[in-house]
Amino acid sequence: MIPDLNRLKVFYHVYSLQSMNMAAKNLYITQPGVSQHIKKLEVEIKTPLFIRRHKKIIPTRAADQLFAMVKPFIETLGSEIKNISKPMDQPYGLLRIGAPLEFGKTYFPAICHAFRKKYNQVSFRVRLEEPDQLLDMLNKGLLDFVVIDYFSAKDQFFGRPEHYQIDPLAEETFVLASSKEYFENKMKKKISFETLVSMDFITDEHEPVILKHWFWHYFKKSIPRFNIIMAIESHQALLNCIRLGMGLGITADHLIWDEIETGEIIPIFPTKEKVINKISLVQLRDKKPTLTEETFQSFFKKQIKTKESLK
Repeated sequence: MIPDLNRLKVFYHVYSLQSMNMAAKNLYITQPGVSQHIKKLEVEIKTPLFIRRHKKIIPTRAADQLFAMVKPFIETLGSEIKNISKPMDQPYGLLRIGAPLEFGKTYFPAICHAFRKKYNQVSFRVRLEEPDQLLDMLNKGLLDFVVIDYFSAKDQFFGRPEHYQIDPLAEETFVLASSKEYFENKMKKKISFETLVSMDFITDEHEPVILKHWFWHYFKKSIPRFNIIMAIESHQALLNCIRLGMGLGITADHLIWDEIETGEIIPIFPTKEKVINKISLVQLRDKKPTLTEETFQSFFKKQIKTKESLK
């Protein structure tokens, strides 16, 4: 059962101010009234929230956990209620968006900044996660829409596609990348299956899913085990390992354009058919987008197309 919301509001102020007297002043009620709310809340959730010592109160671990849950709700509610009375003919309010880590880091800062130059009443909360995690948050109503990537060669989409409206935005080519030194000295410029599977690999995944997909795409063979010498949860760190000549790794070609042009990084293509990764904007099919969402999505698509045309 959900605790009384008014008591949660009182708890929020008591915890934030670390004082029942100050909370009472902020809420325009008496100090005994605040104390009574807290006692009833403790009975309701069946655990003490504060240790009373003379005139001081010390939050318990349960209070810390409850505050972590209540804080975003109370603070978001306060800011969003202010927006209810605003005119509905222009974008405003909070947009909650999800995107893959590298794509989000590359595109969202500049695009969101440009959008706010036109609509400065809009703010953003951006989550950078894996596609399956983003779709889970979308399904739970924690995000308004997401931008995700998936492999077109697999023809696979996380979740059930019929539940979503999927708008393709862009495509990127996945390459197996090597430093010039590693390619010449370790690989001897050979890109046969036998040579490649015997090399050292770097990955930024817990399981080398993309690496396995790359080999299946070109050689139609499943590789049970790779010689992974570095697994690191950062794509920039993965790129640095490749540059240092530690081994081979999968990346998107647009992240290493300049180094490919200068010959510092060698993209490996066993055949002409490339591994294409599709970037799509995804939202729940039965959800009606707000004016703010529609305006930003249209702006976002135009910005992405412009950047794609400049490649």
